[in-house]
Amino acid sequence: MPIPYFILAAVIVAADQAVKYLVRSNIDLGQVVSFLPGLLDLTFVKNTGAAFSSLAEHTWLLTLISALASLAMAVILVKAPLPHWSGRLALGLMLGGAVGNFVDRLLQGYVTDMFSTAFMNFPVFNVADIALVVGGILLCVHVIFFMREEPGKKEETAP
Repeated sequence: MPIPYFILAAVIVAADQAVKYLVRSNIDLGQVVSFLPGLLDLTFVKNTGAAFSSLAEHTWLLTLISALASLAMAVILVKAPLPHWSGRLALGLMLGGAVGNFVDRLLQGYVTDMFSTAFMNFPVFNVADIALVVGGILLCVHVIFFMREEPGKKEETAP
């Protein structure tokens, strides 16, 4: 039953959009505010690109890719080809992250990023990015441990 995973995705989107709204409303562009001293700062950044600001001049393409990826993840969740909960959880996390950033691209023309690490030089990120990364790691773990070929069952090959 995929409903809990869609609810998880919706909660991620709501939390992501709420944090982004608060940052846009209360922090000036580029301003750094100490959040967890020595660990994490809040910095309002407008990111028109994807990971590490790649494809920054192609926001329309990233918006389309986000929409298609979100749709694909939703279809996979509904069709449930992942029998183990970890695969569905990974897709729910990734769906929430993809939709969160899609909403920003669609409505703002950029993605609002706000978390900057104070202890190392790392790109600024947001709640949706966290969900995408955690979901991606969980999906990798799922594939490694739960999508093995059954013993004694050989893959059919075409002649």
